Amino acid sequence: MSLARASLTLILKPRYELVLLLLLSTIALTQQAAIDSTTDFYTAGVVEFRNAASVADNLAGYLEIIASPNASATDIIVFPEATLGNFNSYDFVPSPQQQVTPCLDDPEAQYYADYLVAISCAARNVSKYVAINVPEHELCTDVPEDTRPCASNGFNIYNTNVVFDRNGTVISRYRKVHLYGEPRNTTFVPESITFETDFGVTFGHMICFDIMFFTPGGEIIQEQGVRDFIFPTMWFSQLPFLTAVQTQQAWAYANDANLLAAGASHPENGSTGSGIYNGRKGTISSVMALDEGQRRIYVAQVPKYPASNRRTSKRSRRAVKEQPQPRNTEGFQMKQDLVTLYETVSLESLANQATDTSLTQDVCHGQICCHFEVEWRLLDNVAENVSYYNYRLAAYDGWRNEKGMDANYLRNCGIFACTGPTIEDCGKLVHAFQPRVTFTRLLIEATYPKSREFLLAPNSVRDNLLPLEPHQFEFSLEELANQNQLQSRFELAPSLEVQNLLTFAIYGNYYDDECTFNKGTEQQDLECGFQPKDDGAASLRFSSFFAAATAVDNASEASLVATTTTNYIELASFFFLLNS
Repeated sequence: MSLARASLTLILKPRYELVLLLLLSTIALTQQAAIDSTTDFYTAGVVEFRNAASVADNLAGYLEIIASPNASATDIIVFPEATLGNFNSYDFVPSPQQQVTPCLDDPEAQYYADYLVAISCAARNVSKYVAINVPEHELCTDVPEDTRPCASNGFNIYNTNVVFDRNGTVISRYRKVHLYGEPRNTTFVPESITFETDFGVTFGHMICFDIMFFTPGGEIIQEQGVRDFIFPTMWFSQLPFLTAVQTQQAWAYANDANLLAAGASHPENGSTGSGIYNGRKGTISSVMALDEGQRRIYVAQVPKYPASNRRTSKRSRRAVKEQPQPRNTEGFQMKQDLVTLYETVSLESLANQATDTSLTQDVCHGQICCHFEVEWRLLDNVAENVSYYNYRLAAYDGWRNEKGMDANYLRNCGIFACTGPTIEDCGKLVHAFQPRVTFTRLLIEATYPKSREFLLAPNSVRDNLLPLEPHQFEFSLEELANQNQLQSRFELAPSLEVQNLLTFAIYGNYYDDECTFNKGTEQQDLECGFQPKDDGAASLRFSSFFAAATAVDNASEASLVATTTTNYIELASFFFLLNS
């Protein structure tokens, strides 16, 4: 096929000729073995990858992993966000409708990027699906329906996932919807993209910050019933609720979906975290590289969701392939979430942890009231010269709005660790601090309004920055008859004791705050599909026990706009350092 465009003068780019020559010389054009799509699992690999300033070095690392013995059993390999190409250099990505195989159609890399051709050849050589994330540009004239102003150079630029099939053909392309302070464009209409595989699984796409919003992930689940997702990410962890693996596992559990998360590996910037998750059965494999970045693939067999039984997965105890975690987190730097907006009460102000052993307390903020029941035991050998965490009970009903980012509305209830007596001391990880108590019981209950789009998730993390697993807790949602509300309950599993806990919470993500019961007038509730209280069951129903939906509150004072130190300047500076 011809790749020339009359509107574009092609400029031959520098190529990694040796890499391409070696790779192309090894291509075996033999007939592919038949794939059995009837098995009850597929084998996935997610890559934790520390990228360098050199695109050639990154490409060599990618090709080494794809061809490695550790990757040999995989059906699909997922690489992280923004770890291959240069952050400030952009390339064309073919539309899947064109059925382009860069390895064959542009072997000299005259039109497509050298790395796109090389990865196409690598996927073809090992006969695997490979997903990468690249900086893409597209001529504005190619999207005439987009009436927004175009840049002076005539291009839109995107943060883009690209998927190659076993033949090296580009079969899927997804452009990130929710940018995290990146100097990129969004598509005129937000994309919700899926792709099919020959092993009988359909995947949806998300990229990093997308996981905090209904589109695309929740929309794909709700409208298409897809239960498997690829998730390239360069996540910047934040305590107490948004460290990487903590967020990934909570999303997969609450949506009862398989998630293949591949993370960039820069712990010095708080960026690490990869994993493979099997819905409500929890983590199959995960890693938080807290001491130093790595280039490594993590491989696991992933159970398939039967098409006729996608939402009936029951909780069961599984052996989690939890990678060895360094306990010294001195080199790991991360952000603090917006905890100063929360209504909190110090556990120490409510009870003397040295003599008391339990308490019951309600904490309210806006329209949400969180009920806590806590029991603990003081650890033996508490030393006077050691610094210990203390804890706060917290409630929040309002917007989460980092400056320059898309905002989402939250209704959260949680207990989290602090390194000092004030709220400003919470949401921090200090390696010298130790736990002082063992929690023998933790219970959080709260009543949440129904909404068109919201997600209620169990949220936890320990001091190794890995979450509790489903066999270690109980989480339930109960629909209150004729009330348009849900009762949520999150509790430690019976007989479980935990001493290294940093966070234990119900994370209520209400996304864009639309069509939430009791937010507006009775007429608006009716227009959203709610029936009046005590007048029959609400007509706004949800397809999942764990509602893939969102809600908000009618309190105007909850419309808080907050900022954090993470902003475009800081993010851009980080990428500049990597690519300079």
